[in-house]
Amino acid sequence: MRFRTGTALTLIALVALPVAGCAAGSAVSDHGKVTAGRIGTTVQVEVAPGQRFSLAVDENASVGDSWRMEALPDVAVASFISDEYEHEGEPGTTGGGGTRYFVFNAKRPGTTAVTLSNCWRCAVDRVPVDEQSRRLSGEATFRITVR
Repeated sequence: MRFRTGTALTLIALVALPVAGCAAGSAVSDHGKVTAGRIGTTVQVEVAPGQRFSLAVDENASVGDSWRMEALPDVAVASFISDEYEHEGEPGTTGGGGTRYFVFNAKRPGTTAVTLSNCWRCAVDRVPVDEQSRRLSGEATFRITVR
C-alpha cells in the first residue's frame, strides 16, 4: 500500500511542478498593447475592456534613469499588474539600457491618467541633486481611455 501512495504523491508533485513554474513572470511575457512615452509628453492610449496594455519608457539605470509611477490610475478604469524592465543588451551584460513597462488591465469604460516620473541621478529621496539632474528629470503622462 505504501508503494501506491508514494507513487501517487510523486506523480502529483511532478504534474504540479511545471504548472507552478509557468505562472512566475507571466506579466513579463505579455505586455499587451504597448504605448511609448518620454519626458515632457502626453500620450493618448485607447483600449477595450479586458485588454492588457503597457506604458513604456526607455530606461538606462547605468546613466541615471529611474522611472516610477506617481499614483495608481482610477481602479474602476484600469488595474495595475506590474512594473517590468527588459534589458536590450546581450544577456549577462550591464549598461546599454532597455525599456521599463508599467503593465495594466483595462477594466470598464472611462478615462484616467497615469504619470510616470523619471528622476535622473537623484538621491534616495528622489530630489534632483544638481542643475543637470533637474534638466534631465521629468514626467511622461498617459491619458487612458477604455471604450
